[in-house]
Amino acid sequence: MDRQYQSVPYVLQPAHGGGHGGSHAAGYIAHVDPRLRILTAAAASVLIAAAQQFAVLGAALAAAVVAWTLSGLSPRTVLKRLLPLNLVLLLLAVLLPLSTRGTPLVEFSSLSFSQEGVLLATTIALKGNAILLTLLVLLGTMDATTLGHALNHLHVPDKLTHLLLFTVRYVDVLHRESLRLRAAMRVRGFRPRVNLHTYRSYGHLVGMLLIRSFDRAERIVAAMKCRGFRGHFYLLDHFAMTRADLPFAAAAAAVLLALGLWEWA
Repeated sequence: MDRQYQSVPYVLQPAHGGGHGGSHAAGYIAHVDPRLRILTAAAASVLIAAAQQFAVLGAALAAAVVAWTLSGLSPRTVLKRLLPLNLVLLLLAVLLPLSTRGTPLVEFSSLSFSQEGVLLATTIALKGNAILLTLLVLLGTMDATTLGHALNHLHVPDKLTHLLLFTVRYVDVLHRESLRLRAAMRVRGFRPRVNLHTYRSYGHLVGMLLIRSFDRAERIVAAMKCRGFRGHFYLLDHFAMTRADLPFAAAAAAVLLALGLWEWA
């Protein structure tokens, strides 16, 4: 059953979608209670970050891949999100073996790739991919309003929830404002070069963007107060656990418990 909010001022209104609020994917996980997904993502991230055994990290990554198959996310979307992380990890895979002391694995003249550095780079790669894929599958399949609503239900402070919602809402607005300012600079003949004039121009651009952002923020606050905002988003609907959420909860608890016992028991 769709859960929607009435159209009244400053009530969280998730986008249209099935299950527990608007989601960007149509898989099974998109219909799981968002509160349960947030708690699972947080617990899994902490466990993966603390784990050290390759077998445990590999199993966590495999579990994240299985969850991906249930999320409805396309391979192109997931790989596009993982690519920047793995480019950084590729750089670490080169630098860490060179900078970490230990048993030489490969030597080229005065350069030595240590076994300990390779193991460290592999551990970081497994952790990074497992955590990012888990967050992408569990949190990337819900819209920002649903995420804010779920955080409110989990008693996250209102200021943090508001900061998240307004950041998501106005990052694109500020990006478009930046594009307009840069277009105006190009119309006036500006061409970026490696010189003092270019640095000064970019400084003016950043300063103007900050001034316009501050001015826009004041207008937004004034408009919200005129509409009765008192520092709180009122919730007219509430999430509720259903029978459809129980298989996910049981599977998530079993996987996390098994990984924890495997690592520390």
